[in-house]
Amino acid sequence: MPLNIVLIEPEIPNNTGNIGRLALGSGSHLHLVKPFGFEIDDSRLKRAGLDYWQHLSVTYYDNVEAFFKINKNKNMAFLSSKGTKNHWDIPFEDDLFLIFGKESVGLAPEIVTTHADKLYKIPLYSDHVRSLNLANAVSIVVYEGLKHLK
Repeated sequence: MPLNIVLIEPEIPNNTGNIGRLALGSGSHLHLVKPFGFEIDDSRLKRAGLDYWQHLSVTYYDNVEAFFKINKNKNMAFLSSKGTKNHWDIPFEDDLFLIFGKESVGLAPEIVTTHADKLYKIPLYSDHVRSLNLANAVSIVVYEGLKHLK
């Protein structure tokens, strides 16, 4: 798999379904870290993921500690509005883990602090927008990564 998409505690089933569809379409592996703000068999998740979910390469984790323990030696890039470097500056490579936080608050402060040197943002060009929709943000970063890996 060229890239790994990691959603830490996703809250909105439609976003997760759309990101699952994106993961499949981009040849990426999806990692979902609990707790979720929905049930994995939620009809909105299935509707957004359509009938693709069964073909998706996905790994589930019981919590953020388990995710980091299992993947401790992996290369990671963290996406946050608190980042100081732009997403196009991520050193993309095969098997890179792209870490995204939950829709309501993003990444936990301790993750932002611990990984400040690997923190990236998608630039926004309006003071009237606080952040982008999670599914849109993941799409932007994944396809930027694929462009670099091509």
